[in-house]
Amino acid sequence: MAKPYRIPDFRKLYPGASEEIIAVLKTTERKMQYQEYDLKMERTIVDQEGQTVTVIPSREDSYERLLEQDVQFCEESVSAEELAIRNIEIRQLHKALSLLSDDERYLMEQLYFQERTERELAAQLNLSQNAINKRRQRVLDKLRELMKKI
Repeated sequence: MAKPYRIPDFRKLYPGASEEIIAVLKTTERKMQYQEYDLKMERTIVDQEGQTVTVIPSREDSYERLLEQDVQFCEESVSAEELAIRNIEIRQLHKALSLLSDDERYLMEQLYFQERTERELAAQLNLSQNAINKRRQRVLDKLRELMKKI
């Protein structure tokens, strides 16, 4: 669209199109203009009789422009409910981890807490990476079952 607020002559652009199609094109073009310009434009209304100027801000603004205007945003914080749920889940996970065998706990600790790769762990334990992956999957399944019971 070249110019805002100017709807092209779709009859000239599409001479063979039916009136229904032309109507849909005009409606669609107007909706696009609304999205691209109307929501983003600030309006100024001058009242000649009352000698007042009213500025109506745009209904949509960019994050960058708001930052330039030093608009402060509140920090996204975790609600008390979410914190409580997370603490309960952490306790359940800790309890489930304590129910694993030493080998299973070592595997989980190395992969998830020490952030080692399966390949590194496989080389250390003289196993294949595929074997470590299968063990990891079995332990995760076991942990899921334990979490349901706790």
